[in-house]
Amino acid sequence: MERTKYFKVTSKKNSKMKEQNFKNHAKLVPLFHGLTAPLVLIGFIGAIVNCFRAYHNGGGRITAVLLFLLFTIGGLFFWFIRSFSLGAQDRAIRAEENLRYFSITGKLFDSRLTMKQVIALRFANNDEFIALTDRAVKENLKPNEIKQAIQYWKADHNRI
Repeated sequence: MERTKYFKVTSKKNSKMKEQNFKNHAKLVPLFHGLTAPLVLIGFIGAIVNCFRAYHNGGGRITAVLLFLLFTIGGLFFWFIRSFSLGAQDRAIRAEENLRYFSITGKLFDSRLTMKQVIALRFANNDEFIALTDRAVKENLKPNEIKQAIQYWKADHNRI
């Protein structure tokens, strides 16, 4: 019995979603990446400038330091919120792709595969997934090299 018939890659085709490929697969959230990140950075730089001015003027040092700490904490929150959510998504992707690999081959992933390689491999459809996985291990392909080698792109609209 063929194992692949038990695990079929399904994609929910939404008429609003463009077909995904190497050139358009990266996802940016305008309010997060385009507005929040620059505002946090501008605020942080302003807080540093304010600290130097307060130090040289001799007044308002406590307020300047508190403002600097506030923007430092805000920047750290911004960084950790993003990295924690990506870490959780990465673990889910690794588990999904390991299950897909196991359902097709009966074996688990090669332990030499890096998380970034697995994340890149998720875009390969079942027909080229195994060969590309083996090639990624043997040639130590970088994520972009893996994505560029994919002939039949399997979209992932769920990762943010």
